[in-house]
Amino acid sequence: MLAPNIDPIAVSLGPLKVHWYGLMYLFGFAAAWALGAYRARRPGSGWQNTEVSDLIFYCAIGVIIGGRLGYVLFYQFGYYLKNPLEIFYLWTGGMSFHGGLLGVIVAAWLYGRHTQRPFFAVADFVTPIAPIGLGAGRIGNFINQELWGKVTDVPWGMVFRTGGPLPRHPSQLYEFGLEGIALFIILWFYSSRPRPFGAVSGLFLMCYGIFRFLIEFARMPDAHLGYLAFGWLTMGQVLSFPMVLFGLWLLWSSHKKPVVAASA
Repeated sequence: MLAPNIDPIAVSLGPLKVHWYGLMYLFGFAAAWALGAYRARRPGSGWQNTEVSDLIFYCAIGVIIGGRLGYVLFYQFGYYLKNPLEIFYLWTGGMSFHGGLLGVIVAAWLYGRHTQRPFFAVADFVTPIAPIGLGAGRIGNFINQELWGKVTDVPWGMVFRTGGPLPRHPSQLYEFGLEGIALFIILWFYSSRPRPFGAVSGLFLMCYGIFRFLIEFARMPDAHLGYLAFGWLTMGQVLSFPMVLFGLWLLWSSHKKPVVAASA
């Protein structure tokens, strides 16, 4: 099966070129705002629409800066050390989820400090609306025909123009399904009832870390890094494993405390 050959450039107006990858990010931020506004309208949420807009703005800056710097530091440090100006070429792709996560953590902390909210009151509100953006980003990877999986003989294997003549796992779609759709459903329903501070964030970290760790077995490692150990361990797994452990600890420690978080 041939992967759809979609032009990565969605709109071209003279020198201005709008890429699908960038549009997926815009869609993710817009969807996060819409979902956040919906949750803010629920009785007892403790949030206003204007606060949601400000929070999404903070998080968008965190995602962009953290995601790009994470990719530079974790995956391509040597290359960007020689080509520092290309750090700003966001339209070419190259974003790290784990870097983006760190950026959002900083953004949530800054927003909480600005509004005098506890950190986990902010983090637990934003994590259930984040998976839609994660899924949209994976669709952007699919359109760009990047981050494809290993060669396979499964019936749904796809031949990517950037991946040679053999069919490969469409690992971008696996991530869309697990990190996007499944994670959204899990967090949306779990957070629909009052939970202790940190519980929703802990569930997000644990589930994402597990999903990403498993998908890495079907996904090709970055060519310039390869496998880090044992003939199968990837950088994505190295970065995801601590998420699982910290998420489990957050869930365990939060449920030892009384439920004080309002339903969001």
